[in-house]
Amino acid sequence: MRQPQHDTSLKSRLANLRDHLAVGLIERETPLRLALLAALAGEHLLLVGPPGTAKSEMARRLRQAFRDAPLFERLLTRFTVPEELFGPLSIKELEADRYHRQTDGYLPSAAFAFLDEIFKANSAILNALLTLLNEREFDNGTERVQTPLICAIGASNELPEGEELAALYDRFLLRCHVAPVSAEGFDTLLELRGDKPPEPPLDLRLSRTSLETFRAEARMVVLPAEVKALLKALRAFLEEQRIPVSDRRWRKIVYLLQVSAWSHGRTEASIWDGWLLQHCTWERPEQREAIFNWYQARLGTVSAAEPERFTKLVGALERQLELEKQSRSQARNEDGQPLFLDENKPVTKPEGKRRKRGSDKELLFLAPAERNRDRTMGGKGMTRAEVEQYFYNHYGYRDAQHSEPYLADKNNYYIEDCQFPPMMEPTRYSVVHVQGRERQVQELIEEVSRYRAGLDAQVQAVTTVVDEHLWIAPGFSGPARSSLEQRQAHANLLAARLEKLRNGVLALPRDAT
Repeated sequence: MRQPQHDTSLKSRLANLRDHLAVGLIERETPLRLALLAALAGEHLLLVGPPGTAKSEMARRLRQAFRDAPLFERLLTRFTVPEELFGPLSIKELEADRYHRQTDGYLPSAAFAFLDEIFKANSAILNALLTLLNEREFDNGTERVQTPLICAIGASNELPEGEELAALYDRFLLRCHVAPVSAEGFDTLLELRGDKPPEPPLDLRLSRTSLETFRAEARMVVLPAEVKALLKALRAFLEEQRIPVSDRRWRKIVYLLQVSAWSHGRTEASIWDGWLLQHCTWERPEQREAIFNWYQARLGTVSAAEPERFTKLVGALERQLELEKQSRSQARNEDGQPLFLDENKPVTKPEGKRRKRGSDKELLFLAPAERNRDRTMGGKGMTRAEVEQYFYNHYGYRDAQHSEPYLADKNNYYIEDCQFPPMMEPTRYSVVHVQGRERQVQELIEEVSRYRAGLDAQVQAVTTVVDEHLWIAPGFSGPARSSLEQRQAHANLLAARLEKLRNGVLALPRDAT
């Protein structure tokens, strides 16, 4: 894709416009930036908050960013009639039996609109308003006419209730909760003197022609894999949170990201443009923070793979290596014959004869022969002490002359048939097996390495990129850097575990063959 020729001048121009419009507005950087971005994208902004929080002033400021851009303002109530928004009926046309409104100076002729308490619109207004906001068209009698509307800012003290207002609510792609000035900004508020700030210079303002060219070019911006992965993951997260986002909104969100990228002179959207997602996907203001936290936790993603996936894979490989290290197989001699243990001595036969031992592992003897006597004593045999006691009882005194020859005679050993246990040793793995396991670990090492490189680049650029971003709220670079550094530390730990894992695989016992 060709590189833009207007990148530096356009970005600088938009930054100057944004800063001009913000003069004298306290803690209103975010809604003002969203308003200007909405105008560039042809979308609408909803401001939710109590009265007296400069909502209407932001609409008036936004109009100043464009040339020949009339603003229409109206406070809606449930008693508002269509004539107040769309213009009165033409008497002359009625006399000719035609239904036609005089729209000059009303909403159908405005480039910008500020509709306060918009959700109080009644059914007589609602359908026409939906068509005008979405298609930029207005049904004037039997004729459907195109309107010049660039952007509408809706304001409300409360969220809509009732299904009939859901479609109108969905027309506002960007939503922002506007709170009263904080305690930190209150001193600055007290210093304001109510002077009207100067309007931006005429040569700084945007024309409709340049706006239409900009919008057409923005549609050529590419969504790279990491941004698509972010949107897919966000959709899954929102479904888990039961926050509905229509297919229409997702398509509009994509274009908003394209507009954000093109306004910076970029031909690809970036993860940083995703900061805007928190203002496009909430249904209730309290949901925005959860969406923002979700986004911030995923900063630095440079591939479709999430960090959680790396952690699971490394853990699975570590468990597999531990099983391989603990695995035992029957030992074999040089001829390949399986080995068994006979009193800890390796033998090649699985069965044979050996002296029997008692429960305390002492070697046993057969009992001295007597008529009808079972010399094995029912399989219990006799210990050395029992044999000596036998001769003592038989002769009446202890006499080694009788017991020792008996104990030394191998014919008196208690010999039994037995099965020898297999001689076990750590399992030996083929060269092919070890090479395959090493290759498996190496592939993950390379994938994590690319992930770490992306994180490193993001950490190095975060302050410059975020602070120079036209639409991200000031002060975000600090938390963004902190989040990235946490992910960086986690990635470094994964890399160390993988290196240890590879060494462990290479150390596995190998089959000599």
